[in-house]
Amino acid sequence: MTTLERTAETVVTFRRDISLLHKDDQVLLGLADRAGYRLKGVGAPMLEALEQVRAGLHTEEELVAEHPNSPVAAVLAKVEPFLAAGFRLRGERVAVLERTGVTPLRPELPEIAGAWLRLGKFSLLRRRGGELVIESPIGKYRAVLLDAALAGAVAALAVARPVSELDAEWHPVLAALAGAGFLDLGTDGEFPADQDDVLRQWDVHDLYFHSRSRIGRTDEAFGGRFPYVGQIEPLPAVKPAPEGPAITLYRPEFDVVRSADPGLQEAIEARQSIRTYGEKPITAQQLGEFLYRTARVRGTYGPRPEARMPYEGSSRPYPCGGAGYELELYLTVRRCDGLEPGIYHYDAGEHVLRLVNADEAAREELLSVATLSTGGQAVPDVLVTMTSRFQRLSWKYQSIAYAVTLKHAGALYQTMYLVATAMGLAGCGLGSGDADASARAFKLDYLRESSVGEFILGSAPAELPAPVSGDGALDWRAGNDPGWQAEALAVRRR
Repeated sequence: MTTLERTAETVVTFRRDISLLHKDDQVLLGLADRAGYRLKGVGAPMLEALEQVRAGLHTEEELVAEHPNSPVAAVLAKVEPFLAAGFRLRGERVAVLERTGVTPLRPELPEIAGAWLRLGKFSLLRRRGGELVIESPIGKYRAVLLDAALAGAVAALAVARPVSELDAEWHPVLAALAGAGFLDLGTDGEFPADQDDVLRQWDVHDLYFHSRSRIGRTDEAFGGRFPYVGQIEPLPAVKPAPEGPAITLYRPEFDVVRSADPGLQEAIEARQSIRTYGEKPITAQQLGEFLYRTARVRGTYGPRPEARMPYEGSSRPYPCGGAGYELELYLTVRRCDGLEPGIYHYDAGEHVLRLVNADEAAREELLSVATLSTGGQAVPDVLVTMTSRFQRLSWKYQSIAYAVTLKHAGALYQTMYLVATAMGLAGCGLGSGDADASARAFKLDYLRESSVGEFILGSAPAELPAPVSGDGALDWRAGNDPGWQAEALAVRRR
């Protein structure tokens, strides 16, 4: 047996998601449901070579030698975007390295003899289809592990090991995995990655989320593709109201609001995160006006399949991708003049509240988490929790649905900030909340609808916080017109 037969060897193959369709003298290479590539004038020898590439058991040199009268090298160069690096051992394909971004077909192979290896901090093993894959946002490859022994060898690298202790037959594959960013390479148990200040400050799932919700390092289906048309009915534009009597909310008059409000720039400059409240609570009228101005349904329209909108959309005061408006609002009320304490759902279509939970313990749990999120500074009059009806977005978007709902939550945060400022209320967006506790309190299925944002609201205190630009206790360095904020706040205080 030769050395090559005892160790894994690199071969040329197609990606695992490539289809190869042959008719007459043409071959169509297809990549899932995306654009393919058509080869014309394909004779029997070339077709045989392409099938051998699909099997993934030959090197390019072997294919060229086996088919001397066919343009194997030229054809492989044409279909290079569809190719992947395979590995064979004892006549079997044991792994495939696929590109997920713009990068060479094969990574640069590091020298691993005498080194230590371990599974990288960002490397994730999961099932994709019926196969085990490794992915990492550090690199631009996905490794498909087709051999159980190889998968075991990779999993064992959760503990750092010297290469000398690893089965030599896997060394070529492990070198490729290190070159692709899945394995850390070190010396005597020390790894440079541990001293990389940038990598240390990235949490695993933050970087994974970033890389998979932006183009560049993912080859998954991406964007507004409506993958479930004809399979699953879309969620309605407006969520059906929960059972229970409706509490009618105040509806402001546009002319009254327009005459009382400050200008846009004044509201922007005067905006502050206020975590203290007035002696008197917020009123039900103020709450009704706030919700009407920030989140009411102005109308619905569609479906419009001819305009690539095969579902019903709605219009509301804050911006939203694809008119999806998947966000719902639940109000946990501690004190509000004219409204009993409790947990309410805001029906944005009817502009009414409905009590969903009167349990004091559930209410206090949510308010306690909100207080914790402010560093213990605030016990809000009202906690506004934003939930997402996730499938409202994932029915349209692939790979980016959750990123989109967070963008929507941010847009609603700013809308709430500006309206609260204009109305003279104390508002503050929170950094996080308890999605599991809120799902229990709101009686929701966590996977169907759960919280993605929180905003606390109350009456304004007698003394507003000093603007940063005017707080002498801070190490303040003036930038561009900091006086605008002070002037806007002076107007607000009047």
